[in-house]
Amino acid sequence: MPRYEFRCRSCGTTFEVNRPMAESGAPASCPEGHDDTVKLLSTVAVGGGAARSSAPAPSGGGGGGGCCGGGCCG
Repeated sequence: MPRYEFRCRSCGTTFEVNRPMAESGAPASCPEGHDDTVKLLSTVAVGGGAARSSAPAPSGGGGGGGCCGGGCCG
């Protein structure tokens, strides 16, 4: 079940709520009982370590970087 993060405008508490996607926009009360809350945008990190490109290495002539992957630099 998705987890949504909210912040209470009254007391500043940040809290999470587990609910179905169909109820993602429903209001949520903070643990302190306040109803003035706002849903926060969350970022999701998938995987770990440094990102690596899966693009194939350029083929043909010269190899180096250059201005067009080595194609226009002599």
